[in-house]
Amino acid sequence: MSDMDMDREELGWEDEIEKDSQDFDPIPEGDYDFTVEKFERSRSKGGGKLPPCNMAVVYFRIVDRDREVTIKENFILHKSMEWKLSQLFRGLGMKGEGEKVRMNWPGIVGKTGRAKVGQQPGTKDPAKMFNYIEKIYPKEGKGFTAGTF
Repeated sequence: MSDMDMDREELGWEDEIEKDSQDFDPIPEGDYDFTVEKFERSRSKGGGKLPPCNMAVVYFRIVDRDREVTIKENFILHKSMEWKLSQLFRGLGMKGEGEKVRMNWPGIVGKTGRAKVGQQPGTKDPAKMFNYIEKIYPKEGKGFTAGTF
């Protein structure tokens, strides 16, 4: 939605309103295509064995039949979490298996991939379920695949 569209959505002080809140329903667990909507540079507070570190907050847009959801996932920039960072960049086709690459965070915006989406209880309200990215699948290369012509 553009800024102009948002301007037209503004309500006046005496306008009528009707819509009630919509309860958030997580999408079913399973495999979905995604597009990286955006990322933000942040800091983790640290916890467990990890000290406070740089952290990328990545927003994955997923279309499930009749609706679109955004799943926010944190990627902590620490050597012990390098596997998760590699999984992200491999899933976006920006890193090959075993390849050493420099992380290009601005380059992830608009990239697509496929992920396994799970559900977990909320930290503030365990009765509410929320989606999370369980696994990002490696993006297949365009090279030779055995058994195909």
